[in-house]
Amino acid sequence: MQAYVGIDVHRRRSQIAVTDEGGKIAVNRNVPNGRETVLGVIGDLPVGTPVAFEAAFGWGRLIELLQDYGFEAHMAHPLQCKAIALARLKNDKVDAATLAHLLRADLLPEAWIAPLLLREQGAVLRHRAQLVRLRTLLRNRIHAVLAHHGCDRASSCWSAPGRAWLDELPLPETSRHVVADLLEMIDALQQVIDRTDAGLAATARTDPRVKALTALPGVGRLTAQIIVAEVGDISRFPSARKLASWAGLTPTVRGSDRTVRYGHISKQGDPWLRWIMNEAAQTAKRSPQFAAHYEQIAHRRGKKIATIAIARKLLTHAYHLLRDVEAARRPKEPCTSA
Repeated sequence: MQAYVGIDVHRRRSQIAVTDEGGKIAVNRNVPNGRETVLGVIGDLPVGTPVAFEAAFGWGRLIELLQDYGFEAHMAHPLQCKAIALARLKNDKVDAATLAHLLRADLLPEAWIAPLLLREQGAVLRHRAQLVRLRTLLRNRIHAVLAHHGCDRASSCWSAPGRAWLDELPLPETSRHVVADLLEMIDALQQVIDRTDAGLAATARTDPRVKALTALPGVGRLTAQIIVAEVGDISRFPSARKLASWAGLTPTVRGSDRTVRYGHISKQGDPWLRWIMNEAAQTAKRSPQFAAHYEQIAHRRGKKIATIAIARKLLTHAYHLLRDVEAARRPKEPCTSA
């Protein structure tokens, strides 16, 4: 008999509900997270049993567990799972059972589960971005100390001449120690960033999608790698507009009868893809390819909205490039002679 499983995942414990074909709850148990405890509830179910869970904290370990034991994993989109969010009675038992019922009725709003290799590549790129943000935080702290003492330098403080200038500043002893400690952390962090960059550069050389995307203005190697890792399989998006909507770069729409109102961008989507497209747009908006379009929108709507428009336009170009690369990689069908 076919069974359906719903798991309400939490940091330390999870609620597991199992239903049969008729929707009758066979099991609804709360267990500590772990391979043995989860398999103690669903381990006797046949291979290929569908399992639904929300994209919550720690879903990666659950994916690996389910795939290792041959279960069919379905990840529910948390924002679209209104049957859970709007329920009058809401607790872990109800949520797990609702996931199982939605899966049984083929009404589960699913989120895409990226392959393991792509998830690992994305994790490295996000790790690198966080390291750079931490380095920026430390540099800003040094700027704050210098500003407190009225010290400033027109050019960079992080080049060799800039570091020599920092060493020669007549700072008080406490501030000198603070700057020295921050510089020591920046140097240690830079070694990790350089090591990460070396591994990412080796990966990029074998990926034709990265090479294709770097032809766009404002898109370098790392930007292209983040786009590839976040987008994943481009064929899952039927159009460039769907991709832009998934990235949260399309405006919200409120329509009633014949009245339609457009608001700011939704920001409901992949935050990393939205961030990197906005970063790339800062350079692309000054390129000959996009400068006229940017100035036209900036004159009417302002610079912020114009930059978002360039980010969306840049993502549209990236979509078509990725589709072309994907089409070129597909095996050609043999020609049949008449």
